[in-house]
Amino acid sequence: MSCLICERIEMIKNKTNPYFVIELETGYVVIGDFQHFKGYTLFLCKEHVSELHFLPKEFRDKFLGEMALVAEAVYNVFQPVKLNYELLGNGDSHVHWHLFPRVENDTPKRGPVWWLPPEEMWDESKRPGSKELNRMVLLLKEEIIRLS
Repeated sequence: MSCLICERIEMIKNKTNPYFVIELETGYVVIGDFQHFKGYTLFLCKEHVSELHFLPKEFRDKFLGEMALVAEAVYNVFQPVKLNYELLGNGDSHVHWHLFPRVENDTPKRGPVWWLPPEEMWDESKRPGSKELNRMVLLLKEEIIRLS
């Protein structure tokens, strides 16, 4: 079975993923394809495992530390009211974090991002243009480097 996260990592390695921000020791930081939640970022684990506890302890601890660093950078750059952290894996069974910067009234009803209708969240109009994407990538990369 094909893994979307592994495919995205291969695109990073082949220099064909425009959403790529920076490589860290345990994973890759990417801007989300759709930006209903401005600054939506993912942290993709370098290891293909379906569960966090399947990672060797030392690697897992480093991965969690790097995820916290990425989250801090997302928070600093996009200045949300609240930052949501999610590690799901039901759709893509490869450990990866979703970091959603939240602002007031970003969903019709207060609650998790997944309450937003998918056709709204993943609407093509929510894809950043190349100029905006490049700016987001640069700002986030600079902040991650600054915090490292």
